[in-house]
Amino acid sequence: MNEIEEAYILYAKDVYKYLLSLSHDEDLAEELTQETFFRAMGTIKNYDGSCKLYVWFCQIAKHLWYQWLDKQNRQKRGQLSDDIKSDSSPEHSTLFHMEKTALYRAIHSLSEPQREVVHMRLTGEFTFQEIGDILGKSENWARTNFYRAKQKIMEKMEGLQ
Repeated sequence: MNEIEEAYILYAKDVYKYLLSLSHDEDLAEELTQETFFRAMGTIKNYDGSCKLYVWFCQIAKHLWYQWLDKQNRQKRGQLSDDIKSDSSPEHSTLFHMEKTALYRAIHSLSEPQREVVHMRLTGEFTFQEIGDILGKSENWARTNFYRAKQKIMEKMEGLQ
């Protein structure tokens, strides 16, 4: 078994979880995980050991995710639809949308490490240890940043009421 196969066995599940936290789509996360290791095979000679191998895979995965988003954004520009599907009243939909928008604005206003920790924790369901490993920090650092981010979000949300 070669090194990339061993790395795949060790890290594929974690890379998949990371991509799932970004994409919220199991099929896409699986596809991007496969592409991550395919790209890693071609660029393994560029790995210099300055970070953990797992972190290097996550960096490749994140770049693939950004490329996929860019491609989707370019395709959506020409595909606007007049269809609006709704299962609730316009008032309920409007209130829900306003609250959701306020929440995302509050998350977006966070500093980069806090924003990334919140996304990984809430959407990827990563443990604090896993978040710390991915970002090259400690578990306590991840816990502290998540707590502080949560406090800031709650303050912003309370200020809107």
